[in-house]
Amino acid sequence: MLKKEEPYQTEWEWVTVESLVPGDHLLRKIDLCIDFGFIRERVAHLYCEDNGRPALDPTLLFKALFIGYLFGIRSERALMREIEVNVAYRWFLGLGLTDKVPDASTISQNRRRRFNGSGIHQEIFDEIVLQALNAGLVDGHVIYTDSTHLKANANEQKFNLVMVERSRAAYWDDLDQDIEADRLAHGKEPASAKPRQPKAKETRISRTDPESGFMARKRKPRGFYYLDHRSVDAAYSIITDTHVTPGNVHDTYPYLERLDRQRERFGFDVYAVGLDAGYATTSIAKGLEDRDIMGVTGYLRPTPSRTSVPKKEFQYDAGLDTYRCPEDHDLKYARTDKEGYRHYKSDPKVCAGCALRESCLGKTTKVKTVVRHIWQESRERTDRHRLTPWGKKIYARRKETVERSFADAKQLHGHRYARMRGIVKVREQCLLAAAAQNMKKISMLLAPCRLLTPSGMQATPQAA
Repeated sequence: MLKKEEPYQTEWEWVTVESLVPGDHLLRKIDLCIDFGFIRERVAHLYCEDNGRPALDPTLLFKALFIGYLFGIRSERALMREIEVNVAYRWFLGLGLTDKVPDASTISQNRRRRFNGSGIHQEIFDEIVLQALNAGLVDGHVIYTDSTHLKANANEQKFNLVMVERSRAAYWDDLDQDIEADRLAHGKEPASAKPRQPKAKETRISRTDPESGFMARKRKPRGFYYLDHRSVDAAYSIITDTHVTPGNVHDTYPYLERLDRQRERFGFDVYAVGLDAGYATTSIAKGLEDRDIMGVTGYLRPTPSRTSVPKKEFQYDAGLDTYRCPEDHDLKYARTDKEGYRHYKSDPKVCAGCALRESCLGKTTKVKTVVRHIWQESRERTDRHRLTPWGKKIYARRKETVERSFADAKQLHGHRYARMRGIVKVREQCLLAAAAQNMKKISMLLAPCRLLTPSGMQATPQAA
C-alpha cells in the first residue's frame, strides 16, 4: 500500500552542529592543522579598544573568506548565502544553527576602511608558510616560479591610447656598472653620464580598471589582465610567494627581488631554481650566479635570422675576444652599447670578396655585425644546467609543482578571473587564494584520513 509522506521539516530535533559535520570534511582537517589565533594579534592595532560598537571577530571574517577560496565561491554575497545553509561552514566559523550570518557588506567595508594598506593579507600568507615550514613541509632548497594571467574585470572596448614608460628593471644599476667596466677594459671612453631612462611606448589603458595591463603575448589571449607570479617549494608544492603585476609586465622584472624576499623572510637556503623559457635571459642568469644559485631554465628558441647564415655559424673565441665567421675570418670588437651588447664587426674589404657575401650580408650591407651581451657567459653556463642529469630531473618536476598549483587554482579556486578591480585588491585575492591552497595541502598531508569528534567517537561521513 502506498502511504502518503508526512512533512517533517517543522518537527523539533535535538542535534548539535558538531554531529552534523562529516568526520572527514576538509574543514575539520584544516581546523585541526592550522592555527588561526595569530589573526587577532596581527589586526588588533587596527581596532579601537574602548570606543564604538563591538566589531565582528576578524578571525571569523578571514575564515569566511578562506571558505570562499577553498570551495571556489567567487561572490562574497553568494558566500554568505552558502554559509547560511551549510552546516560545515557554520561549524568552521563557530556559528550555531540560529546565529546570524554577517552581511557581505561587512567584508567589503572592512576591506575599504580598516585593512586597506595594512599589509595584513601578506602577513596572513607568510604565517601559513611559516606553519608549513615548522611542520617540515617546506625546505627551501629548490624553488619553482612561473606566472599565470587573471582576466581583469574590465571592458576590452573601453580604453585610451597613452604613452607609458616600461617598468624599471631591478638589474639596471648593476648592468650600467658592468657596461662601464667593459668599455674601460676595451680602451673605450665611458658612456654618457645620463641615467638610463625607461623606453616609452604607446599602449592601451583601460578606462574600467586602469591598473590592469593590456597583454599581447604569443600563444596568450589578448586583453586586459593581471599576472600572478607564484613560487612553489619542491618538497610538497607549498606556495612560498605570490606577487601581482599588470599583464604587460615581463616575468623577469620582479623575479630576483621576489626570490630575495623569500630567502630573507623564511631563511631559505636556495640551491636551485626551476624556470620556464620565459626566464631564460642574461639578467636572470647573472643574478642567479651572483646569488650562488643553480638556475635550470627551459629552452628558448632563437629569433630567426634575417639572412641564410645564422649567428650560430659564427664561433666566439674568448681568448682573442673575436668571432670567427664560416669562411674563417675574424670579426673584431668595435664597441659596447648602452644595452650591454658588445658589437663585433667584420672587415669590409674581406667581405667584399667573400663567396658567402650575399647570403651573409644581403645585397646592400657591407659589414657584418654580431652582438654578444656582456653577461652572455652566465647565460651559457645556466643553459648547460638543463642538459645535466640533475638539471633534467629538476626541470621535469615543474609540471608537478608550480604548473599543477596554477591548474588547481584555476579549476578549483576561481583563479581565472580577477574578482575585484585595482592591483591592491587583486593582490589580496591572490594572497588569500594561495594561503587557502596551502591550508588545503597542509591539512591533507598532516591530518588523519578519518577524524574523531570531541566526544571521542569516530566520525562517519555524512551529508552536510
